[in-house]
Amino acid sequence: MSNGDGMNYAPKGKPNPVVKEGEFVIAAVALDHGHIFGQCNGLIEAGATLKWVYDPDQEKVDRFLEKFPQARQAESVEQVLEDMEVQLVTAAAIPSERSALGNRVMRAGKDYFTDKTPFTTLEQLEETKKVVEETGQKYMVYFSERLHVESAVFAGQLIEQGAIGKVIQITGFGPHRLNAPSRPDWFYQKDRYGGILCDIGSHQIEQFLFFAGCEDAEVLHSKIGNYNHADYPELDDYGDATLKGDNGATQFFRVDWFTPDGLSNWGDGRTFIIGTDGMIEIRKYVDLATGKGGNQLYLVDQKGEQHFDLNGKVGFPFFGELIKDCIHRTENAMTQKHAFKAAELCLKAQAAAIDVTK
Repeated sequence: MSNGDGMNYAPKGKPNPVVKEGEFVIAAVALDHGHIFGQCNGLIEAGATLKWVYDPDQEKVDRFLEKFPQARQAESVEQVLEDMEVQLVTAAAIPSERSALGNRVMRAGKDYFTDKTPFTTLEQLEETKKVVEETGQKYMVYFSERLHVESAVFAGQLIEQGAIGKVIQITGFGPHRLNAPSRPDWFYQKDRYGGILCDIGSHQIEQFLFFAGCEDAEVLHSKIGNYNHADYPELDDYGDATLKGDNGATQFFRVDWFTPDGLSNWGDGRTFIIGTDGMIEIRKYVDLATGKGGNQLYLVDQKGEQHFDLNGKVGFPFFGELIKDCIHRTENAMTQKHAFKAAELCLKAQAAAIDVTK
Protein backbone atom coordinates (compact mmCIF):
# COMPACT_ATOMS: atom_id res chain seq x y z
CA MET A 1 0.00 0.00 0.00
CA SER A 2 1.36 3.39 -0.98
CA ASN A 3 1.98 6.09 1.63
CA GLY A 4 1.63 8.69 -1.10
CA ASP A 5 -1.52 9.97 -2.77
CA GLY A 6 -3.44 6.76 -3.30
CA MET A 7 -2.87 6.84 -7.07
CA ASN A 8 -0.77 3.68 -6.86
CA TYR A 9 -2.89 1.92 -4.24
CA ALA A 10 -2.37 -1.75 -5.09
CA PRO A 11 -3.06 -4.13 -2.19
CA LYS A 12 -1.43 -7.52 -2.29
CA GLY A 13 -3.12 -10.56 -0.80
CA LYS A 14 -2.44 -14.25 -0.65
CA PRO A 15 -2.84 -15.86 -4.07
CA ASN A 16 -6.06 -17.86 -4.09
CA PRO A 17 -6.58 -19.04 -7.68
CA VAL A 18 -10.04 -20.16 -8.76
CA VAL A 19 -8.82 -21.13 -12.26
CA LYS A 20 -5.69 -22.72 -13.74
CA GLU A 21 -3.06 -20.87 -15.78
CA GLY A 22 -4.51 -19.92 -19.18
CA GLU A 23 -8.09 -20.72 -18.19
CA PHE A 24 -9.13 -17.07 -17.78
CA VAL A 25 -7.22 -14.59 -19.94
CA ILE A 26 -7.27 -10.83 -19.33
CA ALA A 27 -5.76 -7.68 -20.84
CA ALA A 28 -5.05 -4.25 -19.35
CA VAL A 29 -5.59 -1.08 -21.37
CA ALA A 30 -5.85 2.66 -20.58
CA LEU A 31 -3.39 3.04 -17.70
CA ASP A 32 -4.39 6.59 -16.74
CA HIS A 33 -4.93 5.88 -13.02
CA GLY A 34 -2.66 3.86 -10.74
CA HIS A 35 -5.65 1.76 -9.62
CA ILE A 36 -4.91 -0.41 -12.68
CA PHE A 37 -2.18 -2.07 -10.58
CA GLY A 38 -4.68 -3.05 -7.89
CA GLN A 39 -7.19 -4.26 -10.48
CA CYS A 40 -4.57 -6.51 -12.10
CA ASN A 41 -3.10 -7.70 -8.76
CA GLY A 42 -6.52 -8.81 -7.57
CA LEU A 43 -7.35 -10.70 -10.76
CA ILE A 44 -3.93 -12.35 -11.06
CA GLU A 45 -4.01 -13.50 -7.42
CA ALA A 46 -7.36 -15.12 -8.24
CA GLY A 47 -5.76 -17.03 -11.12
CA ALA A 48 -6.26 -14.79 -14.17
CA THR A 49 -3.60 -14.92 -16.90
CA LEU A 50 -2.51 -11.42 -17.97
CA LYS A 51 -1.72 -11.58 -21.69
CA TRP A 52 -1.71 -8.01 -23.04
CA VAL A 53 -1.14 -4.42 -22.01
CA TYR A 54 -1.83 -1.35 -24.13
CA ASP A 55 -1.60 2.39 -23.63
CA PRO A 56 -0.47 5.08 -26.10
CA ASP A 57 1.95 6.40 -23.45
CA GLN A 58 5.09 4.24 -23.55
CA GLU A 59 6.21 5.48 -20.13
CA LYS A 60 3.01 4.14 -18.55
CA VAL A 61 3.45 0.80 -20.35
CA ASP A 62 7.08 0.53 -19.18
CA ARG A 63 6.04 1.17 -15.58
CA PHE A 64 3.30 -1.44 -15.90
CA LEU A 65 5.65 -4.04 -17.40
CA GLU A 66 8.06 -3.57 -14.47
CA LYS A 67 5.31 -4.88 -12.18
CA PHE A 68 3.78 -7.35 -14.64
CA PRO A 69 6.58 -8.58 -16.93
CA GLN A 70 4.42 -11.50 -18.10
CA ALA A 71 2.23 -9.14 -20.18
CA ARG A 72 2.96 -8.50 -23.87
CA GLN A 73 2.71 -4.97 -25.21
CA ALA A 74 -0.06 -4.66 -27.80
CA GLU A 75 0.15 -2.17 -30.66
CA SER A 76 -3.45 -1.01 -30.28
CA VAL A 77 -6.70 -1.56 -28.43
CA GLU A 78 -7.93 -3.28 -31.62
CA GLN A 79 -5.23 -5.93 -31.31
CA VAL A 80 -6.44 -6.71 -27.78
CA LEU A 81 -10.11 -6.78 -28.78
CA GLU A 82 -9.46 -9.03 -31.78
CA ASP A 83 -7.77 -11.67 -29.60
CA MET A 84 -10.36 -14.39 -29.08
CA GLU A 85 -8.50 -15.72 -26.01
CA VAL A 86 -9.10 -12.54 -24.00
CA GLN A 87 -12.21 -12.87 -21.84
CA LEU A 88 -12.00 -9.67 -19.80
CA VAL A 89 -10.42 -6.26 -20.35
CA THR A 90 -9.54 -4.21 -17.29
CA ALA A 91 -8.92 -0.48 -17.59
CA ALA A 92 -8.37 2.72 -15.62
CA ALA A 93 -9.03 5.31 -18.31
CA ILE A 94 -9.68 9.01 -17.74
CA PRO A 95 -13.12 8.92 -16.02
CA SER A 96 -15.01 10.65 -18.85
CA GLU A 97 -13.66 8.03 -21.30
CA ARG A 98 -14.46 4.90 -19.27
CA SER A 99 -17.97 4.41 -20.63
CA ALA A 100 -17.06 4.65 -24.34
CA LEU A 101 -14.13 2.26 -23.87
CA GLY A 102 -16.32 -0.20 -21.98
CA ASN A 103 -18.99 -0.12 -24.68
CA ARG A 104 -16.32 -0.91 -27.26
CA VAL A 105 -14.96 -3.80 -25.17
CA MET A 106 -18.41 -5.29 -24.61
CA ARG A 107 -19.34 -5.01 -28.31
CA ALA A 108 -16.18 -7.02 -29.00
CA GLY A 109 -17.66 -9.82 -26.87
CA LYS A 110 -15.57 -9.31 -23.75
CA ASP A 111 -16.39 -8.38 -20.15
CA TYR A 112 -15.11 -5.04 -18.84
CA PHE A 113 -13.70 -4.18 -15.41
CA THR A 114 -13.19 -0.45 -14.96
CA ASP A 115 -11.79 1.69 -12.20
CA LYS A 116 -14.31 3.80 -10.34
CA THR A 117 -15.99 6.14 -11.07
CA PRO A 118 -17.53 4.30 -14.02
CA PHE A 119 -19.29 7.33 -15.59
CA THR A 120 -19.21 11.11 -15.50
CA THR A 121 -22.70 11.73 -16.96
CA LEU A 122 -26.11 10.08 -16.69
CA GLU A 123 -26.18 9.94 -20.51
CA GLN A 124 -23.11 7.67 -20.46
CA LEU A 125 -24.79 5.44 -17.89
CA GLU A 126 -27.95 5.09 -20.01
CA GLU A 127 -25.93 4.32 -23.15
CA THR A 128 -23.88 1.65 -21.36
CA LYS A 129 -27.02 0.07 -19.89
CA LYS A 130 -28.23 -0.42 -23.46
CA VAL A 131 -24.92 -1.96 -24.55
CA VAL A 132 -25.00 -4.39 -21.59
CA GLU A 133 -28.52 -5.39 -22.60
CA GLU A 134 -27.54 -5.79 -26.27
CA THR A 135 -24.36 -7.77 -25.66
CA GLY A 136 -24.98 -9.67 -22.42
CA GLN A 137 -21.47 -8.67 -21.28
CA LYS A 138 -20.50 -7.39 -17.83
CA TYR A 139 -19.57 -3.79 -16.94
CA MET A 140 -17.98 -4.27 -13.52
CA VAL A 141 -16.46 -1.56 -11.33
CA TYR A 142 -13.39 -1.55 -9.07
CA PHE A 143 -14.86 -0.05 -5.88
CA SER A 144 -11.53 -0.67 -4.15
CA GLU A 145 -12.41 0.91 -0.80
CA ARG A 146 -14.76 -2.01 -0.10
CA LEU A 147 -13.53 -4.78 -2.41
CA HIS A 148 -9.80 -4.45 -1.80
CA VAL A 149 -9.70 -3.68 1.94
CA GLU A 150 -9.72 -6.68 4.28
CA SER A 151 -11.44 -4.86 7.15
CA ALA A 152 -14.28 -3.79 4.82
CA VAL A 153 -14.63 -7.34 3.47
CA PHE A 154 -14.83 -8.64 7.06
CA ALA A 155 -17.43 -6.01 7.98
CA GLY A 156 -19.60 -7.30 5.14
CA GLN A 157 -19.23 -10.85 6.44
CA LEU A 158 -20.18 -9.79 9.99
CA ILE A 159 -23.29 -7.97 8.73
CA GLU A 160 -24.29 -10.98 6.62
CA GLN A 161 -24.00 -13.18 9.74
CA GLY A 162 -26.33 -10.82 11.63
CA ALA A 163 -23.62 -9.64 14.07
CA ILE A 164 -25.15 -6.17 14.51
CA GLY A 165 -28.74 -6.88 13.51
CA LYS A 166 -30.38 -4.75 10.83
CA VAL A 167 -28.17 -1.91 9.55
CA ILE A 168 -29.89 1.45 10.02
CA GLN A 169 -27.17 4.09 9.54
CA ILE A 170 -23.73 4.37 7.92
CA THR A 171 -21.31 7.27 8.25
CA GLY A 172 -18.28 7.27 5.99
CA PHE A 173 -15.16 9.42 5.76
CA GLY A 174 -13.01 9.28 2.64
CA PRO A 175 -10.21 11.86 2.88
CA HIS A 176 -7.40 11.63 0.30
CA ARG A 177 -4.00 13.29 -0.06
CA LEU A 178 -3.96 15.63 -3.05
CA ASN A 179 -0.23 15.66 -3.86
CA ALA A 180 -1.17 18.25 -6.49
CA PRO A 181 1.99 18.37 -8.65
CA SER A 182 1.87 14.62 -9.31
CA ARG A 183 -1.64 14.72 -10.74
CA PRO A 184 -2.35 14.81 -14.49
CA ASP A 185 -4.18 17.74 -16.11
CA TRP A 186 -7.46 15.82 -16.45
CA PHE A 187 -7.64 15.46 -12.68
CA TYR A 188 -8.48 19.19 -12.42
CA GLN A 189 -11.01 19.35 -15.29
CA LYS A 190 -14.52 18.72 -14.05
CA ASP A 191 -15.95 17.41 -17.31
CA ARG A 192 -13.19 14.78 -17.31
CA TYR A 193 -13.07 13.68 -13.64
CA GLY A 194 -16.74 14.27 -12.86
CA GLY A 195 -16.52 16.13 -9.53
CA ILE A 196 -15.59 14.88 -6.06
CA LEU A 197 -18.94 13.22 -5.22
CA CYS A 198 -18.96 11.45 -8.57
CA ASP A 199 -15.32 10.38 -8.22
CA ILE A 200 -14.21 9.38 -4.71
CA GLY A 201 -17.78 9.76 -3.43
CA SER A 202 -18.71 6.73 -5.55
CA HIS A 203 -16.87 4.48 -3.06
CA GLN A 204 -18.98 5.78 -0.20
CA ILE A 205 -22.32 5.39 -1.95
CA GLU A 206 -21.48 1.87 -3.15
CA GLN A 207 -20.62 0.85 0.43
CA PHE A 208 -23.89 2.26 1.72
CA LEU A 209 -25.94 0.23 -0.77
CA PHE A 210 -23.95 -2.91 0.06
CA PHE A 211 -23.67 -2.70 3.85
CA ALA A 212 -27.25 -1.45 4.36
CA GLY A 213 -28.71 -3.90 1.83
CA CYS A 214 -30.40 -1.20 -0.27
CA GLU A 215 -31.45 -1.73 -3.88
CA ASP A 216 -32.15 1.98 -4.34
CA ALA A 217 -31.68 5.25 -2.48
CA GLU A 218 -32.49 8.93 -2.66
CA VAL A 219 -29.97 11.77 -2.36
CA LEU A 220 -31.48 14.09 0.26
CA HIS A 221 -28.74 16.70 0.32
CA SER A 222 -25.24 17.21 -1.08
CA LYS A 223 -22.55 19.88 -0.93
CA ILE A 224 -19.25 20.59 -2.69
CA GLY A 225 -16.63 23.30 -2.34
CA ASN A 226 -13.20 24.54 -3.30
CA TYR A 227 -11.87 25.94 -0.04
CA ASN A 228 -8.16 26.14 -0.62
CA HIS A 229 -7.19 25.43 -4.25
CA ALA A 230 -7.78 28.64 -6.22
CA ASP A 231 -5.07 27.53 -8.66
CA TYR A 232 -7.41 24.70 -9.68
CA PRO A 233 -10.81 26.39 -9.99
CA GLU A 234 -12.58 23.25 -11.30
CA LEU A 235 -11.40 21.05 -8.42
CA ASP A 236 -13.87 20.18 -5.68
CA ASP A 237 -11.57 19.80 -2.68
CA TYR A 238 -14.51 19.01 -0.36
CA GLY A 239 -17.84 17.19 -0.69
CA ASP A 240 -20.50 15.57 1.49
CA ALA A 241 -23.92 14.02 1.04
CA THR A 242 -26.87 12.50 2.90
CA LEU A 243 -28.84 9.58 1.45
CA LYS A 244 -31.91 7.59 2.42
CA GLY A 245 -32.14 3.97 1.32
CA ASP A 246 -35.28 2.25 0.03
CA ASN A 247 -35.34 0.21 3.28
CA GLY A 248 -35.17 3.29 5.52
CA ALA A 249 -31.43 3.12 6.29
CA THR A 250 -29.58 6.42 6.02
CA GLN A 251 -26.05 7.55 5.20
CA PHE A 252 -23.91 10.61 5.68
CA PHE A 253 -20.47 10.72 4.07
CA ARG A 254 -17.69 13.23 3.65
CA VAL A 255 -14.83 13.18 1.12
CA ASP A 256 -12.01 15.70 0.73
CA TRP A 257 -8.47 16.37 -0.47
CA PHE A 258 -7.12 17.71 2.85
CA THR A 259 -5.02 14.84 4.21
CA PRO A 260 -2.08 16.55 5.98
CA ASP A 261 1.48 15.57 5.07
CA GLY A 262 2.04 14.30 8.61
CA LEU A 263 -0.32 11.37 8.12
CA SER A 264 1.56 8.09 7.54
CA ASN A 265 -0.81 7.11 4.73
CA TRP A 266 -2.78 8.76 1.92
CA GLY A 267 -6.03 9.05 3.87
CA ASP A 268 -7.67 8.11 7.15
CA GLY A 269 -10.64 6.31 5.60
CA ARG A 270 -13.22 5.22 8.16
CA THR A 271 -16.68 3.72 8.16
CA PHE A 272 -19.13 3.61 11.07
CA ILE A 273 -22.01 1.15 10.76
CA ILE A 274 -24.90 1.23 13.25
CA GLY A 275 -27.26 -1.75 13.52
CA THR A 276 -30.22 -2.57 15.71
CA ASP A 277 -28.04 -4.91 17.81
CA GLY A 278 -24.54 -3.46 17.59
CA MET A 279 -22.06 -1.25 15.80
CA ILE A 280 -18.90 -1.54 13.72
CA GLU A 281 -16.09 0.93 13.14
CA ILE A 282 -13.62 0.25 10.31
CA ARG A 283 -10.26 2.02 10.32
CA LYS A 284 -9.23 1.10 6.81
CA TYR A 285 -5.77 2.44 6.05
CA VAL A 286 -4.31 3.71 9.32
CA ASP A 287 -5.01 3.59 13.05
CA LEU A 288 -3.84 7.04 14.11
CA ALA A 289 -0.66 7.22 16.21
CA THR A 290 -0.74 3.55 17.23
CA GLY A 291 1.62 2.09 14.62
CA LYS A 292 -0.82 -0.80 14.09
CA GLY A 293 -1.43 0.02 10.42
CA GLY A 294 -4.78 -0.19 8.70
CA ASN A 295 -7.42 -2.93 8.52
CA GLN A 296 -8.50 -2.46 12.14
CA LEU A 297 -12.12 -3.25 12.92
CA TYR A 298 -14.01 -2.60 16.15
CA LEU A 299 -17.24 -4.47 16.93
CA VAL A 300 -19.58 -3.76 19.83
CA ASP A 301 -22.60 -6.01 20.33
CA GLN A 302 -24.88 -6.95 23.24
CA LYS A 303 -22.12 -9.15 24.73
CA GLY A 304 -19.16 -6.76 24.69
CA GLU A 305 -16.41 -5.04 22.72
CA GLN A 306 -14.03 -6.69 20.25
CA HIS A 307 -11.06 -5.52 18.20
CA PHE A 308 -9.85 -7.33 15.07
CA ASP A 309 -6.53 -6.72 13.30
CA LEU A 310 -7.37 -8.08 9.85
CA ASN A 311 -4.13 -7.60 7.92
CA GLY A 312 -3.51 -10.76 5.90
CA LYS A 313 -6.44 -12.54 7.53
CA VAL A 314 -9.37 -12.24 5.13
CA GLY A 315 -8.17 -11.92 1.55
CA PHE A 316 -10.13 -10.46 -1.33
CA PRO A 317 -12.84 -12.89 -2.47
CA PHE A 318 -14.38 -10.45 -4.97
CA PHE A 319 -11.80 -11.17 -7.68
CA GLY A 320 -12.23 -14.94 -7.68
CA GLU A 321 -16.00 -14.50 -7.65
CA LEU A 322 -15.75 -12.08 -10.60
CA ILE A 323 -13.71 -14.58 -12.63
CA LYS A 324 -16.25 -17.33 -11.89
CA ASP A 325 -19.10 -14.96 -12.78
CA CYS A 326 -17.49 -14.22 -16.15
CA ILE A 327 -17.03 -17.93 -16.87
CA HIS A 328 -20.46 -19.11 -15.65
CA ARG A 329 -22.44 -15.89 -16.40
CA THR A 330 -23.53 -15.62 -12.75
CA GLU A 331 -23.69 -12.54 -10.49
CA ASN A 332 -22.10 -13.48 -7.17
CA ALA A 333 -19.26 -10.93 -7.01
CA MET A 334 -21.52 -7.94 -7.69
CA THR A 335 -24.76 -7.60 -9.61
CA GLN A 336 -24.88 -5.36 -12.65
CA LYS A 337 -27.87 -3.60 -11.12
CA HIS A 338 -25.85 -2.75 -7.99
CA ALA A 339 -22.89 -1.35 -9.96
CA PHE A 340 -25.18 0.83 -12.07
CA LYS A 341 -27.21 2.05 -9.07
CA ALA A 342 -24.08 3.16 -7.19
CA ALA A 343 -22.94 5.00 -10.33
CA GLU A 344 -26.34 6.66 -10.82
CA LEU A 345 -26.53 7.92 -7.24
CA CYS A 346 -23.05 9.44 -7.22
CA LEU A 347 -23.89 11.29 -10.47
CA LYS A 348 -27.14 12.55 -8.92
CA ALA A 349 -25.38 13.63 -5.71
CA GLN A 350 -22.83 15.59 -7.76
CA ALA A 351 -25.49 17.20 -9.98
CA ALA A 352 -27.60 18.29 -7.00
CA ALA A 353 -24.71 19.59 -4.88
CA ILE A 354 -24.73 23.09 -3.45
CA ASP A 355 -21.36 24.80 -3.92
CA VAL A 356 -20.73 26.21 -0.44
CA THR A 357 -17.67 28.23 -1.47
CA LYS A 358 -19.26 30.27 -4.25
